[in-house]
Amino acid sequence: MSTGTTSPAEILAKPTWSVRSLLSSPSNDAAKDDKITPKQLHHLLKLSALPLPKTPEEEYSMIATLQSQLHFVRAVQRVDTRGVKPLHAIRDETDQGTQEETITLDKMKGLLEEEVQVGYYKRPKRVKTKVESEAEDWDALATASRKRGRFFVVQGKKAGEAA
Repeated sequence: MSTGTTSPAEILAKPTWSVRSLLSSPSNDAAKDDKITPKQLHHLLKLSALPLPKTPEEEYSMIATLQSQLHFVRAVQRVDTRGVKPLHAIRDETDQGTQEETITLDKMKGLLEEEVQVGYYKRPKRVKTKVESEAEDWDALATASRKRGRFFVVQGKKAGEAA
């Protein structure tokens, strides 16, 4: 490895971390800062407009899942992000990505050639062209089991009928 070039196989031969480190273990579940009480769980479920657990086993399962999720979030929060430039959006913000997405005169050339000069001040106006759409060629009712003319027929219940 002293040659200065390291192959990807050599880099990946020794993992530097494991997914297991992000998942909580039974010993970590007992941590005081991760302890979630049934009262806190019920409060969170009410705030989220979710139903309360029906059994103690379901409640225990929800608490265990929430503690595991909190352990993961705290592991992500512990990551050192000093020196990392924040993203403005989820997209390729490298110089190459920015260059690929930049609209240049060469990219616009085809559209500019479709314009004509109109009026005394020679304002550019795009020439309208008819767009051939395949969307209008398909039959939306082709798979309908019941139809009347150009409408679907839905079987409904009359007022007063039992389910």
